[in-house]
Amino acid sequence: MSERSYYEILGVEKDADEKALKAAFRKKAMEYHPDRNPGCNVSEGKFKELSEAYETLNDPQKRAVYDRFGKAGLNGAGGPGGAHGRPEDIFRDVFGDVFSEFFGAQRQQRGAPARGADLRYDYEISLEEAFAGKQAEIVVPATEKCEPCHGSGAEPGTQPETCTQCQGHGRVRVSQGFFTMERTCGRCQGSGNVIKTPCRQCGGRGAIRKERTLSITIPAGIEDGQRIRLGGEGEPGMKNGPKGDLYIFVSVKEHDIFERDGQTLFTRTPVPMCTAALGGEIEMPTIDGGKMRMSIPEGAQTGKRMRLKGKGMPTLRGGANGDMVVELFVETPTHLSSKQKELLKQFASECSEKCHPESQGFFKKVKKRFEQDSRA
Repeated sequence: MSERSYYEILGVEKDADEKALKAAFRKKAMEYHPDRNPGCNVSEGKFKELSEAYETLNDPQKRAVYDRFGKAGLNGAGGPGGAHGRPEDIFRDVFGDVFSEFFGAQRQQRGAPARGADLRYDYEISLEEAFAGKQAEIVVPATEKCEPCHGSGAEPGTQPETCTQCQGHGRVRVSQGFFTMERTCGRCQGSGNVIKTPCRQCGGRGAIRKERTLSITIPAGIEDGQRIRLGGEGEPGMKNGPKGDLYIFVSVKEHDIFERDGQTLFTRTPVPMCTAALGGEIEMPTIDGGKMRMSIPEGAQTGKRMRLKGKGMPTLRGGANGDMVVELFVETPTHLSSKQKELLKQFASECSEKCHPESQGFFKKVKKRFEQDSRA
């Protein structure tokens, strides 16, 4: 039985480019990786075979030799398994961006100061506060650098010692068959140092928990779900690294009168039947806490929308406010007295089709439909 070619092993065509080779190797390597198949000699052998194939075909010079002379041409010429052909190095090259825990692919230098974590704070405001903006104070539970030990975690007068397990590197190599992995040192948790005498104030953590009071500015026009960033107000960094940021996520409570869509406010208001029929004015509340008179045109119908310019929400970047859109609904009077009922009856008797154009138009459509159905 003839030996399988490297192209067959990877499952690619002979004209496959570098991108196709890498994609094929990633897919198959995930399937046969020793960590996914512990103790399986077959998978270990297939993974080694895949690594050899990829390492050869991904090198233009080796690939040219292989295409012409096969595996025999690679013997003694830096072929697979040489100083630069270890499976773990190939896997590191292809998967370094995915499996950083295996190979320590973090871009940060070991033992160097690390930026602190960001914090999140949820803050709820009313629609009126979103309109006008707000100055507020918030209490944030946070971690602060321990002052007695200056963040080192060691009791004042002592110093952290170099970890003897990883020799200060923060990572250790673990062998599994032919494959070698690099992991975070379990003794020093990746710091490279061991604290023999922990600080009594912070217990060796280098930081203490406390609450901070911060003043914040909620800008006018902020919308639900937007966030405010306070730089340097997050968690302190390791080894005296810079602090992270604090992000305030703003939520706006639902309003019982207005609905918001960007800078536009929507509301629905009742209009007395007589005002809708004869025209007139009604008083409307505004989001700034004031009131304004709004003219209702004669013969206004339910569903009619009136636009009040500049009575909506402001924009974060300044400029003119949005509008307020008022939808009318005509209110039918209830609890009528005998005299009122009699007056309405007289009014109804005096009405003609012209007084109810919408009703007459609807019933004409209904009549036409019935006539078409009967003819059918």
